[in-house]
Amino acid sequence: MKKNTPIEVIYADDHIVIANKPAGIAVIPERLNTERATVQRILEQQFGKLFVVHRIDKPTSGIICFARNEAAHRHISLQFQNHEVQKYYLAVVQGKLPYERAEIDAPLAPNPAKPGTMMVSKNGKEATTICHVVEEFRSCSLLSVEIKTGRMHQIRVHLASVGHPLLVDELYGSAPAFYFSSIKRKNFKLSAEEERPTIARITLHAHRLTLLHPATNELVSFEAPPAEDIQTLLKLLRKYDAAK
Repeated sequence: MKKNTPIEVIYADDHIVIANKPAGIAVIPERLNTERATVQRILEQQFGKLFVVHRIDKPTSGIICFARNEAAHRHISLQFQNHEVQKYYLAVVQGKLPYERAEIDAPLAPNPAKPGTMMVSKNGKEATTICHVVEEFRSCSLLSVEIKTGRMHQIRVHLASVGHPLLVDELYGSAPAFYFSSIKRKNFKLSAEEERPTIARITLHAHRLTLLHPATNELVSFEAPPAEDIQTLLKLLRKYDAAK
């Protein structure tokens, strides 16, 4: 990710900045790569000092909120702490769900066998994920996912735990990338070595964020349209993998 990578700003005032994070860039400096560009550093070039109130994973695209002063930071951080912020994601998952809505209540804890990952554990911290089927294809589904808690890798672990990992998720699923040839084999000319993946990062996008504005205390909601790679994926699925 280049140092001057532009970040789309969805909304900004004297108290908050709402941005649409591209996939592949971290929100804050990484422990082992402290010099790399981050969303926070890039936006601070435009807005000055910003306070982090939440994060989304580096390979996830979508909506992120920053506070512009300490009072706003306290106000919004307390909302996140009390699970009062509504967070919605779009997720493309493997297979078809046997239900239109599902609520997954499964505690999560670090996986001692795989450092840096999480697992469902009765000794973990409470975690709740609510899924709604938005669109079905022959081989996969598009879900709207709301998380009531914000545990590390929560959506990825919960969906994998019920047999529907993200369409692309090498860590909790099986696929490091999605290839067009997997849904359109007939008359497909490229060899496996020549074909480039349609999408090569987790198929998850932070879509909508609803919270109380720290200055007005009014409920405000912001949306980030799906990233281009996810839009391309959905177009291909609708054309070549439509459910019958």
